[in-house]
Amino acid sequence: MALTLVRHTTPEVAKGTCYGRTDLALAESFETEQKDVVRRLPEATRIVSSPLWRCRQLAARAAAHVSGELTILPHWIEMDFGAWERTPWADIPRDGLDAWAADFLHYDGHGGESVAMLEARIRHALDATPDKSIVVTHSGCIRAACAIHGVYDGWDTDIPFGGAITLS
Repeated sequence: MALTLVRHTTPEVAKGTCYGRTDLALAESFETEQKDVVRRLPEATRIVSSPLWRCRQLAARAAAHVSGELTILPHWIEMDFGAWERTPWADIPRDGLDAWAADFLHYDGHGGESVAMLEARIRHALDATPDKSIVVTHSGCIRAACAIHGVYDGWDTDIPFGGAITLS
């Protein structure tokens, strides 16, 4: 299996905001950022994308650049943070963050997904994604894939907006 996982470009949201499944617009820098991203992409016959706008827009540009087929695969959507969505991380109650830190994989007290649920979904996404695809997705999904494969820094993998890694 060889997949290139690409994080979407910069979204239009205040820094420090929790925004997992929130469908955000892209920053004004999108045109410049996407050109840099697609220039670095490997050859591929298929581009797979999260259904969220911030991924679909970059995926469409990538598909045009590599002349690949674009497929939207819902399993590549970002983690659902429930009640924490659109909340500044600094405003999330400390007891909730502490509970999450104490049970990183299974905490779902925000009413959304647990990390274990995200990981299970990404295992399915990896199985459903054709070899040699480019996947335009989110930081949480990329971290989950790294953890599943035991590569890079697993859950601690830090990938910038527009960054890419390859799983082989």
